[in-house]
Amino acid sequence: MSLLLPEADGVADYAARRLPEADVLRYGSAGHDRLAGVTFYCLPYMGSAASVELIGRLPRLAVVQSLSSGVDDVLAAVPPRAVLCNGHGLGHEDGTAELAVTLILASLRQIPWFAAEQARRAWSHVRTGTLAGQRVLLVGYGAIGAAIEQRLTPFGVHVSRVSRTARPGVSGLADLVALAAAADVLVVCIALHPATRGLVGREVLAALPDGALVVNVARGPVVDGAALTGELASGRLRAALDVTDPEPLPPGRPEWTLPNVLLTPHIGGDTMDFARRAPVFVFEQAKRHLAGLPLANVVRPAVS
Repeated sequence: MSLLLPEADGVADYAARRLPEADVLRYGSAGHDRLAGVTFYCLPYMGSAASVELIGRLPRLAVVQSLSSGVDDVLAAVPPRAVLCNGHGLGHEDGTAELAVTLILASLRQIPWFAAEQARRAWSHVRTGTLAGQRVLLVGYGAIGAAIEQRLTPFGVHVSRVSRTARPGVSGLADLVALAAAADVLVVCIALHPATRGLVGREVLAALPDGALVVNVARGPVVDGAALTGELASGRLRAALDVTDPEPLPPGRPEWTLPNVLLTPHIGGDTMDFARRAPVFVFEQAKRHLAGLPLANVVRPAVS
């Protein structure tokens, strides 16, 4: 049995040191002749389409380990015989929640504009918005949504919640348009799923009040990109986007230069804390696999 692991953040080296009995191969440098024996494959974090395509060329593959919380881009490529595990617990939730709050504050307080003025050595005083008293709608209320609310609460915001599963304090998706009409800030933090693709579409965006802020820290396709671009180009809405559709955002897209848009390149869960945790987690998963023990974070079990 061989383990195919990424070199980034020392993942492969950490496992090789602690599993001297294992055949540890490094993604990107292992010869094709050695891939036939791979039974455990950890995808590179934020890897390319090629890293996912490689799954189909590993005939003995039994475990696919993702370092991301979301596995929507991997699921279809995993053969039935293999277990799929995600990276829940590696700090993605905390990092993404921190970024969501950062994007909200930076947008409301116009930090990008002030940074541009600093570059011009211009002392330009303008009055900005504030987070206190804002009506925030969380679209998605799993671990990330709850972590965002926890961080927003001390600012004195009014939070409403909507998710695929309605429960006390959390509305169902059928109420999204009505809730959007009463939101100053809409935060997309719901997993990409057939039921959520294009969820924040024209009707939802049109329901938002003039000047509302759309924040997306989930997946780009949850938001109708064309509909959002139209609202942003008109100046009616603002946006702070850590994810786009497609990614990377093509150079010709207007979001790059619109003054009411703040962009970050999908950095939500990619923190130093994640980098410290990832090697230990992958080693522990690989050790369980080699010993025939149950794996953690199973998203989809093998189908015999």
